[in-house]
Amino acid sequence: MAFKFKVGESAGKGIRRMATEQIDKALDEATDRSLDRHDTVHQVRKRCKKIRALLRLARGDLEHGDNVYKLENKCFRDAARSLSYVRDAEALLETYDMVIDIFARQSNRQRLGKVRDALVVRKQQVSEEEVSLDERIELFADTLREARTRVNGWPIGDGFESLAPGLKQTYRRGRKAMATAAETPATENFHEWRKRAKYHRYHVRVLRPIWDDVLDEWQHQVHDLTDDLGDDHDLAVFGQALSEEPARFDADRDLQALLGLCDRRRAQLQARAFPLGQRLYAEKPNHLVRRFNVYWQACRADLARETSKPGVLNPGVR
Repeated sequence: MAFKFKVGESAGKGIRRMATEQIDKALDEATDRSLDRHDTVHQVRKRCKKIRALLRLARGDLEHGDNVYKLENKCFRDAARSLSYVRDAEALLETYDMVIDIFARQSNRQRLGKVRDALVVRKQQVSEEEVSLDERIELFADTLREARTRVNGWPIGDGFESLAPGLKQTYRRGRKAMATAAETPATENFHEWRKRAKYHRYHVRVLRPIWDDVLDEWQHQVHDLTDDLGDDHDLAVFGQALSEEPARFDADRDLQALLGLCDRRRAQLQARAFPLGQRLYAEKPNHLVRRFNVYWQACRADLARETSKPGVLNPGVR
């Protein structure tokens, strides 16, 4: 099942269904021995991010009473974090390859090969120094199995009003993070913007069926933004790793050249992110929520008209 609401599906039913599906997919991936274990880590961590996006979307209801939001957000955050050391080592290698591919003419693959070799060794050492990766993945799976038993009890209402506060808060925080990054272009500010934008992207993605023709393109544009901001952060982490351990890479002059290429690429990505971000965050949060509410209600009205035709079973529209 796709990661989105079904047309006519209630807010609570849809959130619980999608969360359960993401948990099940993560468990399948965690126990699939045919997958490379590093690929497994990457996939299951993405599942946790999607689940946390669902929690944020429904936080208006989930923060009441026992504050299910706080409990579950911590659960999935900590589960993903327990595997982050593996992903971090893999990301350094991927970032090196990205830089070399982009600046193929300006870089000397043969001379810089020793940097890549050192990154491969680093990745292997990280895996060997930590507790067995298989053991960590099994502990991760145990956590998700337990969490799955709680999902059906998540107290989320049926209508758009159960989603509006979370949609608004996530969008508002992304808008604010963009302004902060523009005023103070520090690495941590761009990273914060990326995190907020990524949650908004998932929100648009799951809500896409309420007006697919419009929201499909919107989701793709937010995806482009988060990809650029994600690459920017990866480059920042990569540059920091090289700068902190120059002896490990044994390539003084070439290392400086590589760091220079990283800075050039970051400048390109940041320059491209702001015009797109300004378009995506042009609306005030209240206006965005009002617009999505209209889409939600219009979608249900359209479904009601279709199901009221003779011979068509009405599934119940909220």
